[in-house]
Amino acid sequence: MSDKLLESQAAVFKALGHPSRLLMVKALAGGERCVCELRTLVGADMSTVSKHLTVLKNAGVVEADRRGNNIYYRLVLTCLSGVFTCLDADSRCPGVQRPGKCSCS
Repeated sequence: MSDKLLESQAAVFKALGHPSRLLMVKALAGGERCVCELRTLVGADMSTVSKHLTVLKNAGVVEADRRGNNIYYRLVLTCLSGVFTCLDADSRCPGVQRPGKCSCS
């Protein structure tokens, strides 16, 4: 695996590393959203939401489409939906011993 590919993948995970960005990406996994909807969802001012969306866009996670005065965002990396499903399922079973997981303290 090339260094460039690893750097690109690391950028995606770094972009997902903020709770507000993660919330927006989870919402976009359900379909395209207007930036004003994302602002309401996150509960932040437009400037903050715009900065978060720029991070996600630069990492190749989302893309934008301007329609009149509105900007709509959609998820580019649709595989993230599966990641969220996996993480959500894993968090519901915190006491379950996972194969290959060390049980010593």
